[in-house]
Amino acid sequence: MRIWGKIIKDNHLVRDAVITDTGNDTRTHKVFHALDELCYEFDLGKPIWLDATASEFKRHSKARFYQDNFIEQIDFDYLELQVIEED
Repeated sequence: MRIWGKIIKDNHLVRDAVITDTGNDTRTHKVFHALDELCYEFDLGKPIWLDATASEFKRHSKARFYQDNFIEQIDFDYLELQVIEED
């Protein structure tokens, strides 16, 4: 599974990374693990999965984490997580 993480500010891509997970975990565990790795790489606190975020991810395999998802203040518009390749 490959997951693309992007930081967007003012409709511009500020930073991105692709996380590849070839383990035997479930899809959910792979997504959570990729989010942890992206937050570590981008030096961010882990966002909270709100109901709207989770339902968006279930429908589109893409989720956007806005300021409401973070405890600390962020200096970008949102963090986007997108599955670009399934196992």
